[in-house]
Amino acid sequence: MIFKDQQVVSTVKGADPRKLSEMVKKIAAEADSDGLGGFGEASGSGTGWFGTGLPKGYDNVTDQVDVRGLDLLNADSNLGSARTLFDPSEPSTLASSKGKGSARGGEETKDWVESDTDEQLMLFVPFQSTLKVHSLHITSLPPKHTDAEAEDVPMRPKTIQLYSNRAHVLGFEEADDIEATQAVTLQPQDWDTNTGTVKVDLRYVKFQNVSSLVIFVVAGDGDGERVRIDRLRIVGEKGSKRELGKLEKVGDEAGE
Repeated sequence: MIFKDQQVVSTVKGADPRKLSEMVKKIAAEADSDGLGGFGEASGSGTGWFGTGLPKGYDNVTDQVDVRGLDLLNADSNLGSARTLFDPSEPSTLASSKGKGSARGGEETKDWVESDTDEQLMLFVPFQSTLKVHSLHITSLPPKHTDAEAEDVPMRPKTIQLYSNRAHVLGFEEADDIEATQAVTLQPQDWDTNTGTVKVDLRYVKFQNVSSLVIFVVAGDGDGERVRIDRLRIVGEKGSKRELGKLEKVGDEAGE
């Protein structure tokens, strides 16, 4: 049986290779006609919606995020929480644009995160196992706007700093005094036009034994005062399980 949107759309009875082959070709054609060109539904060992293609040889390891330990600073409390970023469902903004509706339970779904007092966000992400992190896939879907409205509309992230294997979330001033494991500057053309997703490639040798990440959105792309993120996905390889609640820094920095 083939399901779509939780409904049976086709059934093949018995072991009929010809019918199964036809069914696979039909599903592939429907996926191509969705306008994503192969993007938006890929997954690896993780499950759920994925905003862009997986690099060969790596998995979606977002399911290794320890959601109980997430911490997010300077987020608007009227919108989504840190857990929203790892929700396996498709962002409601995309679903609405494809005619699937943007409401759950009859109310508008605000399933994204926005910064509050300024454009900065600080996110602490602990993992259930040590990971080799290849890349981050960030989805940001701010509404379209005119130049006159630019200051009132949230922006996509532009400047991001990453810190690996911290024991807890960093304060904003604290982060300024610590050298980032990697700093990233995103350009407008880096974002996928269909899914609003950017792939942030990491220096793989620096993210080989990662038990946690701190993601610091330093600045947004524009003149606004807020930054918006709808989804976040982690791509890489799973390592050994760690004992939850005992995060330890890994490194050879002076004083450690």
